[in-house]
Amino acid sequence: MAAERDIDDLPRGGANYTARTPLWFLERAALAHPARASVVHGPVRYTWAATSRRCRRLASALARRSVGHGSTVRLPLSSPFSDSFPPPSTCSC
Repeated sequence: MAAERDIDDLPRGGANYTARTPLWFLERAALAHPARASVVHGPVRYTWAATSRRCRRLASALARRSVGHGSTVRLPLSSPFSDSFPPPSTCSC
C-alpha cells in the first residue's frame, strides 16, 4: 500500500497552484467578461474592461510620480457614511 500524500506535499504547478491576487482577478474579469458590469452606483456604470483601463491609468499615473511598492498614498474618498465615520483614505502599495 502506498503512503498517503498530503495535498501540501504536491509540487506547485499550473494545474494546482495559481496566485490569486486582486490584480489577477481584475485581469481575469476584464478578459472573461469585458462587457459585464463591474461597478454600479446610481446612474454610473462601469464594465470590467473599463474598470481595468481605469485601474491601469491610475497605476501608471502613480508610477510616473515614483509611487511604488511600499509607498503610502492618501486618496480623498467619499462615503455615504462620511458624516458619521471618516472614510478610509490611505492605502499602502
